[in-house]
Amino acid sequence: MSLHLPPLSLYIHIPWCVQKCPYCDFNSHAVKQGIPEQEYLAHLLADLEQDLAYVQGRAIHSIFIGGGTPSTFSGDAIQALLDGVRARLTLESDCEITMEANPGTVEAGRFAAYVQAGVSRFSIGVQSFQADQLKALGRIHNCDEAKAAAQLAKQLPLQSFNLDLMHGLPQQDVAGALADLTQAIALQPPHLSWYQLTIEPNTAFASRPPVLPEDEALWDIQEQGHALLTAHGYQQYETSAYAKTGFQCRHNLNYWRFGDYLGIGCGAHGKITLPEQHSIIRTVKIKHPKGYMDLSKGYLDSRTAVAAEDRPFEFFMNRFRLLEACPQSDFPALTGLPLSEVEPALAKAATLGLLELTEHHWQITPKGVRYLNDLLELFL
Repeated sequence: MSLHLPPLSLYIHIPWCVQKCPYCDFNSHAVKQGIPEQEYLAHLLADLEQDLAYVQGRAIHSIFIGGGTPSTFSGDAIQALLDGVRARLTLESDCEITMEANPGTVEAGRFAAYVQAGVSRFSIGVQSFQADQLKALGRIHNCDEAKAAAQLAKQLPLQSFNLDLMHGLPQQDVAGALADLTQAIALQPPHLSWYQLTIEPNTAFASRPPVLPEDEALWDIQEQGHALLTAHGYQQYETSAYAKTGFQCRHNLNYWRFGDYLGIGCGAHGKITLPEQHSIIRTVKIKHPKGYMDLSKGYLDSRTAVAAEDRPFEFFMNRFRLLEACPQSDFPALTGLPLSEVEPALAKAATLGLLELTEHHWQITPKGVRYLNDLLELFL
């Protein structure tokens, strides 16, 4: 079966932070002797140049500038970055351009400069509004700065903004989690990412684990938090994302719908469909800034093909993060495999109450969301 070209997004990684948070397993590096803005910018655009063959005539659907803390970069640097992107790529007329920011790096003039450069959406890493929790999480901002960042985002001519909020924090009870959520809702963000803290390998929390809430408390937090968000008009559309109608994150939707994306910058990942080769490839760029900016090397750390037998799991691992109905035609179009490859697994999932099947669609059920790992195992 033939492979179809899906929409194409662009991820740009800026790896520096003011300090490394103890829960963070992202490719981020604490600033020690200043950030080499201009040098890194030149490498980002050179990296993009090397990936242009993967575009295959497509316009860019969305851009996400992540990190690290991209808001440590100046407005001029982001302007030069996005000007360089626009000089090399065609953007869709309504291309969403998201930039991550932390409240501790928010300055009104700098944020306005980012918008002037073309940023249309901010994702603000609040995580908590409680002083003790912010300290435990190693955050550099306080509650007032978090509120001020959200208020600033509301005043700027943006398409949208998101607040990142965690629950299941060290020694957090249900009341504390709901207080954080209530405060976030009061700031009226069009989008809320609300996710549980997990202890990841190779982090400070992994070597010195904090005391986290028991499973029963976590379940109560999730149930009551979901009810609170729904009551205030937020619709859950993804495992840990809620949005007002029309404000879902286009970039993340493209990820979960098994779209394509270029990844440039330290450690950035890409996923590209090559119909003529009947292939899907994944790219990873060199992780450490020093190695990435070493002119004696290329930017690519690895380029691997997704084997045909691995495509069903990869497709569903992404697709089942979304609560929306999925057209059955997406599977053969985006994997190049016949639907018959997964029909037995789909039927079993429906029998177990993990999926609802219709003639043309399937949709994950609340039980499927709760037992997502069991659902995915059916496609291994």
